[in-house]
Amino acid sequence: MLRTRLTELMGIEHPIIGGCMQWISGPEFTAAVSEAGGLGVMSSATFPTPEDFREALRKVKALTSKPFAVNLNLFPALRPIDNRLYVEVILEEGGVDAVETSGGRPPEELMARLREEGIILMHKCTTVHHAEVAQEMGYHAVTVFGSEGGGHIGDADLTFLSMVPRAADVLDIPVIAAGGIADGRGLAAALALGAEGVLIGTRLLLSEESPVHESVKRRLLEARETDTTVILGSVHNRLRVWKNAAAIKAAELEAAGAPFEEIKKVVAGSLTREMFHFGNPDGGILVCSQDIGLIRDVKPVAEIISGMVEEAEAVMERMAALRRRG
Repeated sequence: MLRTRLTELMGIEHPIIGGCMQWISGPEFTAAVSEAGGLGVMSSATFPTPEDFREALRKVKALTSKPFAVNLNLFPALRPIDNRLYVEVILEEGGVDAVETSGGRPPEELMARLREEGIILMHKCTTVHHAEVAQEMGYHAVTVFGSEGGGHIGDADLTFLSMVPRAADVLDIPVIAAGGIADGRGLAAALALGAEGVLIGTRLLLSEESPVHESVKRRLLEARETDTTVILGSVHNRLRVWKNAAAIKAAELEAAGAPFEEIKKVVAGSLTREMFHFGNPDGGILVCSQDIGLIRDVKPVAEIISGMVEEAEAVMERMAALRRRG
């Protein structure tokens, strides 16, 4: 068993966090990650109204008694939501162990309210500087998100391999590694670099519990590490996605200098949601990490997480054996 400051802080069995994925990280998926001994993170932005979100919170609490978190999305969105209303629901309903923020600088008054109620605060960062700011704001842990990862990767283009050791050197709070981690080798590497745990998204995207159409999963199983691309740099919102027809079209529009009104017709979240539901693999964009090249099967969430831990322990034992041999 791998015990770290992250497992102690969150009260979880394994130092693994399920990456928040819009349209995927609903109550059932979140509960599956928590039940498997990791920390499930539910996407608040998936739910169009605070009352929809309230219903989802009640459902995840009915599905698991283990710790789980909620993500508050601070990125620019085609359908902006008022996070203050969602925070009110979190406080009214109770039972949320942690809140993860991602995107811009979190509103300090909202974070102070959550912290005062004993909720653990985490923030996703694409630079060590942002992680230092989060620590100064009173966050309890930070995720250092490398450019290998799927989703919003920032402008610095830094890998977790370069950021995690430095973050571990300069921060007092636990550091979580993210970006391109899909197996126990990645988990062991992150711990060796000084992280207290990892956040995984793409590997869990290809789980049995992931509510993604089987035809999309089958296409993803054929992908390699070269089958991702970065789009939306023209609007300073860089996003690593699977290189399907929609992503290629978006990149072509950007290269041609098309206005965002044209680009958003291709990248709208509603199209991604339809792709997940109806199974057209080219129907919308899909955030995807370079670790897609490591994934060759669809397994239950519990098997993915336990397998990662077992493999990481085996890697550590092999490294220890090398030292003993020396």
